[in-house]
Amino acid sequence: MYVCGPTVYDVGHLGHGRSAVCFDVVRRYLKYRGCDGKGYRVKFVSNYTDIDDKMINRAREEKVSVPELAARIIPKYEEDYAALGILPPDEAPRATSYIPQMVEFVERMEKAGVIYVIEGDGVYFDVSKASSYGKLSGQKLEDLKVGARVKENEAKRNPHDFVVWKFAKEGEPKWSSPWGEGRPGWHLECSAMSWKLLGEKFDIHGGGGDLTFPHHECEIAQSESVFGEGSFAQYWMHNGFITINKEKMSKSLGNFFTIRDILGRYSGQVVRLMFLQTHYANPIEFSEELLEQAKASLARVHDFVRNLKASSGKASGGGKASGGGDKKFDAKPFVEAFEEAMNNDFDTSGALGVLFDLIKHVGFDTSFKGESVIGFLESIDEVLGIIFMKEEDLDEEIKTLIEAREKARTEKDFKKADQIRNDLLKKGIELEDTSNGTIWKRI
Repeated sequence: MYVCGPTVYDVGHLGHGRSAVCFDVVRRYLKYRGCDGKGYRVKFVSNYTDIDDKMINRAREEKVSVPELAARIIPKYEEDYAALGILPPDEAPRATSYIPQMVEFVERMEKAGVIYVIEGDGVYFDVSKASSYGKLSGQKLEDLKVGARVKENEAKRNPHDFVVWKFAKEGEPKWSSPWGEGRPGWHLECSAMSWKLLGEKFDIHGGGGDLTFPHHECEIAQSESVFGEGSFAQYWMHNGFITINKEKMSKSLGNFFTIRDILGRYSGQVVRLMFLQTHYANPIEFSEELLEQAKASLARVHDFVRNLKASSGKASGGGKASGGGDKKFDAKPFVEAFEEAMNNDFDTSGALGVLFDLIKHVGFDTSFKGESVIGFLESIDEVLGIIFMKEEDLDEEIKTLIEAREKARTEKDFKKADQIRNDLLKKGIELEDTSNGTIWKRI
């Protein structure tokens, strides 16, 4: 899998987070299915664009170098993505680390006769040489609207020709090439990095829906010009936008929330669940209400898990559910329903429906052996990443208060027990007395 990552001129917004979560789930589910002998071993690549016009302009504004800007922003993406439960890529290439490979790619395009030079400007790809240009976006070349990150250039042979190597301008980062000093075009970066890390042909290419044209269309044209028709990605997946008042969330429109803004008020699992409640290809109309709904749903899941653990001890360590279970809980229909949903174009909304059906089915009935239910939950959480909370250690003061309350209850000093419960609530700890003992959660 190759997924187009962000341009790291600023911290990520929710749209970046949604795309990353969508493809994290795809990756996780393919690995999950690999456990049943289907043989899905996944190599996952997602890049950082650390050189382009936006990087250069922002670095000038902040009076730092482009590498310094990237070095500051990339760790913030890594922190935000980790908070959303996103597994690190197997490879996270930075565009500037693959300049020689990009130059080599342009040389191959030159041998294929599909590029030309505009003096004082750059090296361009001639889209008239790509007979299938437009096949991904489903448009004919003559009907396509001009859409690129650069202003229209009248010196181009065709309106849709795109730059693969930009000649250097004063004060901009530059690298040497046979055509002159400069830097790679945006579209070139992903073609070259995916080629070097995954080969001429690979399985899945993903990214936001806004990348279908021109970015992914141009990637196909470049790669097929060098390696032949049918090379490059075999499957294309695009996640839907996050919208606010029906408009796409974007930094250019100024109608965006950063991931950090939201993580300051909601946990990463709440945000992840909000994303998973909608099929990856569909838009999400963002609102505070949507986050609150996800928060309430997640609380229901976590309360369920706490009660299961209280009735059966700690989680078993699991592994993929076999579909067996014991006589009191048969996991097989839930496994089948979960996989049916995910096999249907990674329908996370349907998969979550299976989770909540399970919660309704089991409820808090302690006659079920909790270990068998937890084993199933552990297996599907390899995909969803929202069911289990990270185990949290309580500080000694809180532990002492909980122990004192238990002693007061044993001694039937209920007034004292209630006072301690109220004191704990003020500290953000809520207690629940169950038939299997007292459990706590942070609120």
